[in-house]
Amino acid sequence: MEKEHLLVVDDDDEIRVLLQDYLEKNGFRVSTAADGAAMRRALAANPAKLVVLDVMLPGEDGLALCRALRAEGEVPVVMLTALNDETDRIVGLELGADDYVTKPFSPRELLARIRVILRRTRRTPVATEPRVTHFSGWQLQHSGRQLISPDGLAIPLSLAEYRLLKVLLEHANRVLNRDQLLDYTRGREAVPFDRSVDMLISRLRQRLSDDPRNPALIRTVRNEGYMLCSAVQSER
Repeated sequence: MEKEHLLVVDDDDEIRVLLQDYLEKNGFRVSTAADGAAMRRALAANPAKLVVLDVMLPGEDGLALCRALRAEGEVPVVMLTALNDETDRIVGLELGADDYVTKPFSPRELLARIRVILRRTRRTPVATEPRVTHFSGWQLQHSGRQLISPDGLAIPLSLAEYRLLKVLLEHANRVLNRDQLLDYTRGREAVPFDRSVDMLISRLRQRLSDDPRNPALIRTVRNEGYMLCSAVQSER
């Protein structure tokens, strides 16, 4: 069986060598890059199954590169950072990163997270995605990742907002806790980052004009989680 190809993007020579050696010993084929330009050359020459991406890079930083990767496709991204900053982590996750590891980190932990994400991508069914999902007068258009309001107003969604709303619609009228929402949207089996879910729920309520004091669509079920309350119909 051909080894899965990973790309490690970090400007620290020691980290690149360490991760390449460790991940190769654990059954992967690994390329490395020190900046965004080298990352693009490496991906053009040999597409990767997953990118390990440092936030603090010379030139384009990791957040900008994560945004670019998301605009071009769905390759999974695990971000590395020396910053233990909540805002920085939230931004990375909202841009579409699949997971986030703070330096200093254990290569074994990083390997475990990589394997979790790759297992999720391998088992993702190739079923036909719906074109449009209708609920409570709203439409979610999947190809363009945008909401259409009952009045016909188009509202673009970030990747993280789209993923979360899609999961809520797929499990409409069922309570999902934060752990489940993180698992469904990112396939994470590490410690969940609860506030990212709460902030995204708040943003979705704003997009849907759902009164946060008395929400009708996305309801908070105390001590349990969140539930989207609506009949849902999908067009394929």
